[in-house]
Amino acid sequence: MERYPALNLPPVELRAMHREGGDYVWDGLRGCWLSLTPEEWVRRHVIGWLLRDAGLPPANIVQEYPLLLGGIRQRADIVVTGRRQEALLLVECKAADIAVGRSVLDQAVRYNSVVKAPYLMLTNGLQHYFFATGDGTSYERLDAVPDLSCFMRQK
Repeated sequence: MERYPALNLPPVELRAMHREGGDYVWDGLRGCWLSLTPEEWVRRHVIGWLLRDAGLPPANIVQEYPLLLGGIRQRADIVVTGRRQEALLLVECKAADIAVGRSVLDQAVRYNSVVKAPYLMLTNGLQHYFFATGDGTSYERLDAVPDLSCFMRQK
């Protein structure tokens, strides 16, 4: 898909097609075709990285995670859950041409006030930022990707 930018994420094999009116990509986790927007391009790569490189099980990756915020239905781009389906990582994806700044962090923090994941990831596919929270109200930027594998193991 040459019209979409190379990202700072491992490449993924996408099943895509062009139809009159736009590009579409197959979502193997949900079993449906999605409109391939610039943000969806980033989301597909993040999901590929979570599955292949981070080794997370498909059942623990929830896309368009529904939440109710101030009485309004919202959706977090991706929420990674643990072995008991508790939220571990909330991922906010933006298109590659959107800066990952304070407004993106504020959006993720608002969503996380409901989701309550201990970690956040903000990405536009080129820049990735990770944050941790201990109390759900303050966030500390991390220098590395948090290790979620210990949350995935069965006890």
